[in-house]
Parts: sequence; structure tokens; C-alpha cells
Amino acid sequence: MELLELSALTLGGKIKKREISVAEATREALKRIEEQEPEINAFVTVDGEGALRQAEEIQKGIDRGSFTGPLAGVPAAVKDNLCTKGLRTTCSSKILYNFVPTYTAEAVWNLEKAGAVILGKTNMDEFAMGSTTETSAFGVTRNPRSREHVPGGSSGGSCAAVAAGECFYALGSDTGGSIRQPSSFCGVVGIKPTYGTVSRYGLIAYGSSLDQVGPVARDVSDCAAVLETIASHDTKDSTSIPRKDLDFTAALTDDVKGMKIGIPRDYLGEGLDDEVRRAVVRAADVLKDRGAVVEEFDLSLVEYAIPAYYVIASAEASSNLARFDGIKYGLRAQEYEGLHQMYKKSRSEGFGPEVKRRIMLGSFVLSSGYYDAYYLKALRTKALIRQAFDRAFNVYDVILGPAAPTTAPRLGESLQDPLKMYLGDIYTISVNLAGLPAMTVPCGQDEKGLPIGLQLIGDCFQEKKIIRAAYTFEQTGGGQDR
Repeated sequence: MELLELSALTLGGKIKKREISVAEATREALKRIEEQEPEINAFVTVDGEGALRQAEEIQKGIDRGSFTGPLAGVPAAVKDNLCTKGLRTTCSSKILYNFVPTYTAEAVWNLEKAGAVILGKTNMDEFAMGSTTETSAFGVTRNPRSREHVPGGSSGGSCAAVAAGECFYALGSDTGGSIRQPSSFCGVVGIKPTYGTVSRYGLIAYGSSLDQVGPVARDVSDCAAVLETIASHDTKDSTSIPRKDLDFTAALTDDVKGMKIGIPRDYLGEGLDDEVRRAVVRAADVLKDRGAVVEEFDLSLVEYAIPAYYVIASAEASSNLARFDGIKYGLRAQEYEGLHQMYKKSRSEGFGPEVKRRIMLGSFVLSSGYYDAYYLKALRTKALIRQAFDRAFNVYDVILGPAAPTTAPRLGESLQDPLKMYLGDIYTISVNLAGLPAMTVPCGQDEKGLPIGLQLIGDCFQEKKIIRAAYTFEQTGGGQDR
């Protein structure tokens, strides 16, 4: 098997046995990036020299026994909203085009401590606002499975880089499905852990109560191993939760006998593409054949999730993005008269249309006279959605459904109709509102050959159950072409 086709864990094992050097793996990945990037554009910044320097140091560490983890020496990529000391971090926005952080995000630091080689920073929707990676100031990313289609978003660059073999795994962030939906479109595996499992320190915020860092990889085993590496309690993040059950690779068992799996009827109804519905039902049958108990049930409140999410996320975004004003870092307008005009012109020139739209929406719902009517009501809806999931998890171990209502749309289609793009998040955003873990695993293709993703949702701190179900499904060859 070609080196770039190996899973992250397989490559890590070969590096440990001295069958492959870290520098060799890094050079191969950089060569693939050089070949594919002109067309795919999965990266905003490629740090070739830095990666090769890291490879040398990590190889020495492996040789002397400092790095003993399963991912030591494996080249990875990081979404461009995670701070990396000395390496440009832009959030794919013009307003941060020249920002170089003085510190590294905790999740990335955990990877570095485990011996990861960071190849560079991946493209994304500007400030993670979008579902297609078309709102980036650095150009659109193309889906490696079909270059005329989007890779999904906002972690589209990370998912495209993994799907194209440009890295062995990547980090993304998930505010309303931003890991799971592009994983579905690109045919890779992505997991959004329980809120607070992975530190948000160094993650440039979009919606602070919703954002969570997670891994994207080629298979379930790699995803579990990366999540195990980046998950930790961090006193620098007030929302970080101390957990003792972070041995996620222990859940890689091919067994779902007796597991109760629920499928919300709302998830299989109107708006779902027929081919996606068939693939998801077929996946449920596979798990049923392996001994799981599969039932349909009414989740309720699904139709209220999108308005609640966009009110809350936009409100938090309008607050979080107030710090980008051209004073301390990033873009500053060239010509202005007085401080107020400098703010106005810097933000007008620096932010793209989708970011401006969400800042305006967020400022509106937080304004006096509208706060109770919109923001407070959205928070109450969020609490009701959480209660609906609590009732479901009193009965079921795992909830199963589609990751997205369709396969990847063609480039340019979604931007023409922002509302349609927002509706594309219908199956993923409830998970973030409730702070739950969920993952996407490939479950087939449509007639055009575009990947379809299966979403598995667990109760808080129950990542191991969804990993177990996903691993069992993967072992049956359920994600293979059908």
C-alpha cells in the first residue's frame, strides 16, 4: 500500500518500528499538497520548512523514547481558527490576513506534545460562518471526490485535506455541524465531542456556547485516537470539564448486541434526499443485523432548532467579533478620519458578506426591545431541545440519522440562497444546542458518486457508545460503495 493511503495509526506503528521515518512521511505529504493544492485549495498556509524541522526533532524524540504515543511522527493539519504560535492564523478572513499568534491553542499543543507534525492551516468559511467553505477570503475549497462540488463547511479545508490524502488527519471545529457535515460531503469520519471535552483555549470564537474542537480522519479508529490525544481538562478554559473516561480507543469493539438505537421520524421526512434516506435506512439495517435494537421515535422540536441556533450563534458572534477593530492586530483601513471612522472602515473592508450578515442579525436580536422576543425565546427553545434529547436518551443508547439532507451541492449553488444553506444544517445543529457528542461515518454514495454520511448522536459524555456503533458499522464494510 502507498504510504499516503495508510491510516494514521498504521503509519504511526510503522514509524515506531522504524519501517518509515518521520521525515519521509512528511515529505510525501508535502509533495501531495504541492501537486493537489492548485486545484483543491484545502490549505491557507502550508509550513513546509517548519514541518520538516518538526519531523527531525520528533524523529530524535522517538529514537530516544520521548514520544511513545500511537500518533507520534504522523503529519496532520489544523483548521485556521486554531491559534498556532509563530504560524499565521487567519480564520480565512481578510481582517486577520497577517495575524501571527504568540501562543498555541491547547488542542494543537496536545497534538504537539504527542509528536504530531503540523503541516499547515486549512481553509474554512470565514470565521466558521458557512456550510460550504465558499465564504473564505482565500478562495473556495473544492471537494476531492468531485472538483465541481463543495466540500461542505465550515471545516471544509480539513475534510478536503484528509480526503485528498494531503494529511493523515486534521483538526476542525464544530459550532452547528461544521465537522460532521463536511465529513459527510467528503466521505471521511469526523467527531464532535461533548461540549467541554476539548479545550477551547486558542480557538478563535464564533459562538462560545456552541463551539467545540474535534478530529477529522479516514476511519473511526484514527478519529478515536486523535480525540483521545486532544481531550484534556484545561484550567485556561472555564468551560473545560475534568473527565476520567477519555480512553476513547477502548470503545473500538465490533459489537452492538443489545444496543438500543433510535431514529427520529422527523429526520426521515420532508426535505431529505431519497438516496440519502435509502443509505441511512440501509445503515440502520446493518446495525440491526449485528444485534442492535433499532426503532423509530418522535424527537419533536426539530423545526425550531434552526431559528434558535441562528439567533443564539449570531448573538454570540456579534459580541465575539467586536474585538476585530483594526487597533491591536489584523487589517487596519488605510484612509480614515478619526477613531470611529477607522473602526467602521476597517470592519467594512475586513469582513465578508456572510460575517456582516450574522453580526447584524446578532446585534439586532440583542438590542433593547428585541432581546426578549428573540434571544430569550431562543434560549428557552434551546432548553426544550435539551429536554427532548434527555427523554430520548432515557430510552436509547444512540440516535441515528443523516448528517445532511443532500450530498454535496455544486460550487456556487448555496451562496445564491443563504436560507437554503442554513436549512442544510437541520440534522446537526440540535447536537450543539444540547452540547451532545456526535459523529459522521460514510455510509455509501449517490448515483453521481458523491459520498453520503451517517450521523450517530450520543448522550453527554457517551462518546464511547457512538464510537462503538460507528466502528461496528465500519467493520461490516457499511461505508463502502454500494
